[in-house]
Amino acid sequence: MKDARDALMVGRNTDGKLVRRPISPHLQVYKPQMSSVTSIFHRITGCALGLGTLLLTLWLITAASGDSAFSVVQAIFASWIGILILIGFTAALFYHFANGIRHLAWDAGHGFELPVMHRSGVLVFAATVFLTVVFWAVAFLIW
Repeated sequence: MKDARDALMVGRNTDGKLVRRPISPHLQVYKPQMSSVTSIFHRITGCALGLGTLLLTLWLITAASGDSAFSVVQAIFASWIGILILIGFTAALFYHFANGIRHLAWDAGHGFELPVMHRSGVLVFAATVFLTVVFWAVAFLIW
C-alpha cells in the first residue's frame, strides 16, 4: 500500500475476504430506501415544477401578446404531447405538495419511526396518483 488512504479503501466483505471499497458511496452500493427515493423524487419534482412554471409563464405571455401567438402555444398544449407534459406537471405538483406536508410533520418532530416513515412515503405516492387521476378526470369531464 502506498499510503494511509489506500489502507482506508481496503475492507472485508461478509465472507471475510479482502475487497477494495469504492471511493465514495453511490447507487451501486446502497439499496434504494423509502427515505432516499422520496428525497430524490422531491428534488426532481422541484426542478420539474420550475420548468413547468416557465411553461405557464410562456402561456400567460402569449395570452397577453395576442391571438396568433396564443393559438400556437394553446395548440401545443392541447396536443397529446402537451397534455402528457401537463399531466406530468400536475403529478409533480401533487407529489411535491404531499411530500411537503410530510416534511412539515417531520419539522414538528413526528413520523421519524421507521414503520411510520415507510407508511407516510407510500401514502405520498398513493396521494400523488389519486390526486392526479381525480384532477384530470374532472378536467376531462369539464373540458
